[in-house]
Amino acid sequence: MTILVTGATGTVGRHVVEQLVKRGADVCALVRDPAKANLPAEVAVVQGDLLDVDALRGALTGVSTLFLLNGVVADEFTQALVALNVAREAGVERVVYLSVIHSDRYVNVPHFAGKFGVERMIEQMGFNATILRPAYFMNNDLTIKDVVLGYGVYPMPIGNKGLAMIDARDIGEIAAIELIRRERAATPLPLTRINLVGPDELTGAKAAAVWSEVLGRTIAYPGDDTAGFEKNLRQFMPGWMAFDMRLMSERFLTDGMLPEPGDVERLTTLLGRPLRSYRDFVSEVAASP
Repeated sequence: MTILVTGATGTVGRHVVEQLVKRGADVCALVRDPAKANLPAEVAVVQGDLLDVDALRGALTGVSTLFLLNGVVADEFTQALVALNVAREAGVERVVYLSVIHSDRYVNVPHFAGKFGVERMIEQMGFNATILRPAYFMNNDLTIKDVVLGYGVYPMPIGNKGLAMIDARDIGEIAAIELIRRERAATPLPLTRINLVGPDELTGAKAAAVWSEVLGRTIAYPGDDTAGFEKNLRQFMPGWMAFDMRLMSERFLTDGMLPEPGDVERLTTLLGRPLRSYRDFVSEVAASP
């Protein structure tokens, strides 16, 4: 029995693959360029993407469980629905889907609304499924390291409501645990949703304070300029995506991204260890070349 991982070379997918291999699972990875995949030798690699129906059909042959992860792209919703339909055609019954926390609340944010639509499709199709709903990835802050170090500011407009940021390594390990649990269950398991959160509820000022403590110098939080955030993002991503990110950041300001009661304890029990803290993440980033 084989677990197929999509998005296998990305920020989360690579950790999912590594954790599955560590646990002795048979793993297949769908990747665009096998020559650049750099995955463990035990992993069977199939070339293709989520809009390549023929490649999907080949990749899903003999697969018992699907880990569905697709990135924030213009046709993200179509990609997911194509993958789910091909999976059902192939007889796959078990799915773990990487959605996003508050997908049902951030209704005006395109990639949140799209993921909530996929969640509903998974339910309607009757998959034996776990829907993982991660909060903001700590790893997103790798992109601002140079700004923090060079200009002394924490530039992400995350407001003062609080974000329960989570490390991608924790997401990958939890996903692998759920995939194995479903793969090896003797009988079908009920659909479940799991919020994936970190142990800290970070505001913009608190995030800047963590950087200040780790670096030993003052890092400022300049405020909640979402228009400026969109303008900066447009320098290296499509306009529609930059606007999507702005809409998300505006919901950070009004709603925050906080756990439900018991979320942290549930994840700690699942992992058998504490969740990685933002301070630990910042310390690693600051120490890296």
